[in-house]
Amino acid sequence: MDFGLIGEHLGHSYSPEIHRRLRGTAYQLCPMAPSELPAFFARRDFRGVNVTIPYKQAVVPYCGGLSGAALRVGAVNTIVRRADGTLYGDNTDPAGFRFMLDEAGIELRGRHVLILGSGGASRTVQMIANDLGAKSVTVVGRGDFDGMYRHTDTQVIVNATPVGMFPHAEGCPAEPARFPHLEAVADLIYNPLRTLLLQKAQKQGLKTADGLSMLVAQAAAAIALFTGESCRECDVSHVLAGLRRDLENWVLIGMPGCGKTTTGRFLAQKSGRPLADLDLEIEEYAGKPGREILLTQGEAAFREIESRIAARFGAKTGQVIAAGGGTVLRQENAQALRQNGRLLWIQRDTRFLATAGRPLSVDLEALERTRRPFYEAAADARIEHSEDWDKLYEQAWEVFAS
Repeated sequence: MDFGLIGEHLGHSYSPEIHRRLRGTAYQLCPMAPSELPAFFARRDFRGVNVTIPYKQAVVPYCGGLSGAALRVGAVNTIVRRADGTLYGDNTDPAGFRFMLDEAGIELRGRHVLILGSGGASRTVQMIANDLGAKSVTVVGRGDFDGMYRHTDTQVIVNATPVGMFPHAEGCPAEPARFPHLEAVADLIYNPLRTLLLQKAQKQGLKTADGLSMLVAQAAAAIALFTGESCRECDVSHVLAGLRRDLENWVLIGMPGCGKTTTGRFLAQKSGRPLADLDLEIEEYAGKPGREILLTQGEAAFREIESRIAARFGAKTGQVIAAGGGTVLRQENAQALRQNGRLLWIQRDTRFLATAGRPLSVDLEALERTRRPFYEAAADARIEHSEDWDKLYEQAWEVFAS
């Protein structure tokens, strides 16, 4: 093996794809148990490896030398085998975190910074916050989250814990609205793309940064150590934008009959993405059409099934999703779809909405008035269906593919 990643559980790693896009480098995932570490480093049959949870500190004794960053953080995430066979340990997370802040336009100088978590990732954030001239740096361990709200002067929050990470994306380590002077929130988590913490921060109009930018930038720094060839910052930004675009779900919301399914089919065919029509997925899950569930079991039973389906498909990436007309009426469904998706609201005059086979579509104007606030709250963008279908498809494509 030339280059790769070692860790305990690597099933959802984006690293091979990131390294391929950055440098075209073959990159291998090497999951291993703690007991396998000694033999792996005794063989040394690699040119360079990245290290992730839970081995960033465990690998330190195998290194014959450490960089200043690794010494300061007390952990190693990149190891290079030198010409003489010795191993050199470095840590590219600080470079990744700096890029993450710059890309989002988040300023730490002169700010009161609150860091959630006290582990290895937290130490990286603490180091950079101090290097960048933060006015104060406060660290709150996971056992003392309730005490964080005493720090009312907090201006920047950084989540350095796994709270909110897949497959437990419903977790949220802090409530941004409780910090009166908050300006920005950064979350080191990259799966999902938009954690619940970031969703809440965006609702407050705050600057936000997700962990995917840090992941790509630290990979670029690792490649420079592996090969001696640096990746230009513009290349890193280009790869990040492309990866984010490819991972993001394209989600269509709006009233029943507004054109979500047909627009979804067009987008899926043109992009090559799979289409998930949530109404059809509910039918397959329940073994009966949605209208039958509504008529025989009631709306509450239908909404429970709908929530399960929204959670399942919202956790995936790279799809086109046509949501049911009432999917975003439940906040947890909107959050599930927003975690990896951009939501486009298709608005269509109620006069043109079909009602056949739709038990809830009786008084469409009243239904639209009731649902409008939910669509507004969930949507990242909106387009008007002018009854020109080709124009509708073109507008939807421009929203997602641009």
